[in-house]
Formats: sequence, structure tokens, C-alpha cells
Amino acid sequence: MSYVCSECSYKTSKWMGFCHQCKQRSMVEIDDPHGRTSALEVTAVNHAADVRTARRPVGIDEVDHVLGGGLVDGAVVLLGGEPGIGKSTLLLQMAAARRVNDADQGRVLMVTGEESIGQVGLRARRIGAAFPDVEIAATRTVDGVVSAVATDGYRLVVVDSIQTMAADGVDGAAGGVTQVRECTARLISAAKLSGTAVVVVGHVTKDGVLAGPKVVEHMVDVVLHLDGSDFAGLRFLRSLKNRYGSTDRVGIFEMTEEGLREVPDPVGCLVAGSGGGAEGTVLFPSVQDKRPLLVEVQALVVPTRAPQPRRSFKGLEAARVHQILAVLEKHAGLSFSDQEVYVSLAGGIKVKEPASDLPVALALASSRLDLPIGKIAAWGEVGLTGELRGVGRSAARLEEVSRLGVELVISPETNGKTLVAALGHAGLHGPGGGAAEEPRF
Repeated sequence: MSYVCSECSYKTSKWMGFCHQCKQRSMVEIDDPHGRTSALEVTAVNHAADVRTARRPVGIDEVDHVLGGGLVDGAVVLLGGEPGIGKSTLLLQMAAARRVNDADQGRVLMVTGEESIGQVGLRARRIGAAFPDVEIAATRTVDGVVSAVATDGYRLVVVDSIQTMAADGVDGAAGGVTQVRECTARLISAAKLSGTAVVVVGHVTKDGVLAGPKVVEHMVDVVLHLDGSDFAGLRFLRSLKNRYGSTDRVGIFEMTEEGLREVPDPVGCLVAGSGGGAEGTVLFPSVQDKRPLLVEVQALVVPTRAPQPRRSFKGLEAARVHQILAVLEKHAGLSFSDQEVYVSLAGGIKVKEPASDLPVALALASSRLDLPIGKIAAWGEVGLTGELRGVGRSAARLEEVSRLGVELVISPETNGKTLVAALGHAGLHGPGGGAAEEPRF
């Protein structure tokens, strides 16, 4: 016998009146299976490599793209995202698409612990996912779901959400550390034995990370995250972990009244109406995936008499923009100490790659000098000494901007190795910019 804390999962072989780790009186007795012995089954690695796990396309191209080709039989997928972002809608569409596109016509089960069957049915009819082979069950007991996964022959089972599920014989309320971990473990075991793909919805904290014990993310095969901008209506499906494929893929959707619509070519959504060319705007081919996404960097610099000028950055890391402001002042003679600075990416997309430094610097200089620079695309990392550093995937970026007919491209590979040279090539000569270095064209 062992004893485990129902609050923090601290485990011990001796009885204690309270948990040694969290100090709560929440120790419960459990049957420890590790004390039992059984014969170990082994397989030669060359034979194991011959085993092929079937991958079945969902039928939604953007989802299949992120998953690496589709759902693998027996895989357990954890999907997280903010409340109201569209997780349940996406899963209903996946269920409907799987039912239509799967040659085996396997049944799909939607398990809801947060909504009633009627609520799920209304959404299904609204988005066109009301099929007889897509079944709904409202329960908060995971053992019934496990039984359905193991014996009822479903091709796909969706659990919305794991925080509402409770396992028999386990102390603690639903959503607690012990319950979440045990419910996930039972679902994983059933999925592996039966070959049924299981998708589990997970809540997120106020910081945007998946709630519950971190061990759950280690237990599952795939971790997906759905985020986006409510104002632009865009949703981005990202792969944070994938045992069967790459994690550098992004699927893009647009939220509509009929559900989530795929956006295979998001240029119209991520580039504002000006299409580049206005004062303070520069196009940036961001590599969010193996395919570049062309987004528009917008900057607005206006005078102020406030002792501490306002700084507002959306979609970019604030530390990098502050660094670019300092480099522009030091090496290009552009002062922002008496200016309010606003920088944003159109479409609500978020970018973390250093390749965004150069387009941000060009947009800031354009707005500061009140000089439109035409339809320009740029990429490159800006160093503290004012040098430009090359970044990866330049050929793919160039191909994307050429496809869209961009007039001018500025990058470290083609327009010099310094920020001053890039500013000069764009026609932005600040006070002191020409004196620091003669731009190379």
C-alpha cells in the first residue's frame, strides 16, 4: 500500500497525518501496482521498426497540415486555447470531416462535460456537422468514456474537457491534479489498446499555458494550441508537441457564423488595406511555418510633451522593439525621446523571430521622418552595433514577396551589412544617417 496527496500528488509509502509537501490533510491510501511482478514482453528493434501506424487524414487541410498528415490511430491529442477561441467548434468540424472523409466510415463520439447535448446539437446544425454517425454523450465520468473507447468501435473520440472528468476510485474534485492525471492516463491506455484516436480539450490559465499538471503534456502524443485575434477573426492552430511529425507548422482559420473557415493564403487578412506603401508600413515575410506568411508591420511615431512617452507594441516582443529604438538613435541619429511610439502587426499575428528587426526599424524611421517608402518588403536581424545579420529561409521569403509583386526587397544579403545602409537604400536619410556611412546601393 502507498499513500498519495489528492492535492499535489506527493506520494509516500508511510502514513502521515498531512502532506509533507503541501502541508494539507489530504493523504489517501491507494493500491500500489508497482509491488507486483509480471513477465516482460520484449520485441527486437528491427521488427518494431517494421510496424506501420496508420495515419488517417481528418479532411480539414489546415488541421492535417499541422498534424503532419492526419490523426494517427491510437494517438492522444491535447488541444488547448482561451475560452471562446473556437476549440469546440473546431473539434465538431473535425468530427464531421472525419466522418465524411474516412473510407472506413467509423463512428465519432463527442463527449461533453461542459455543455448539454442540446447545446452541442445546436452548434453542430449551425456549422453543418449534424451527421448520424457523429454521436454526443454528456457525462463527467471518465470510466464510461474509457469503456466506449475500448469496446464500442469508435474511430475518433473527443473529450471536452479533461478538467470536467472524474475517475472512479480516485479522491479529489474534477480538475484537480490527481484527477486530471488519472483520467488522462486511463484514456491513453484505452486509446493505445483499441487504436482509437482520442482528442482531449484542456483549459488554459490566465497566462495562456495549459492548466493542470505538466506531466499531462508529457503523457499525450500531440499538444495543439489554438489562439488568435477576436478583432480580426483569425485563429492560429499551432503544434507544440508532435511525436508523429514536425512542430514548426501553423494552420490558419477565420471565424465565421458557419464555423472556422480555412485560410490557405492569408495575405489578404495579414496585410492591411494599404497593401504596403503608406508611411510607416513595411511588409515582412514571416516564417511561421515551412511556408512564409506575409504580414504588414505598421509603426506610428507622434510628438508628445509627456515626461514619459507612451510605447505600445502589438504582436512583437517589447524588448526587441526597445532595442531597435536605441539602435536607431545611436547609429542613425533618430531620436524618439520626445515621441510616442506605436508598433503593430496587421491581422493580430504574433512574431518572435529576430528577422522582424529590420522591417520594424524601417517602419519606425519612415514614420519618424514622415517619409513614405513605397511597397517594400524587408527582413533581417539588427545588432546592437547597427550591423545587419542574415536569417534563415531567405530564399523562401524572397519567393513569397516576388509572387506578390513587391517593388523593393531589403535584406542583409542584398543591401549591405548595416542598418544605415538599409535605411539609405529605402530612401530614409535621418540626421546623421549619411554621415555615419555612405549607403551602398
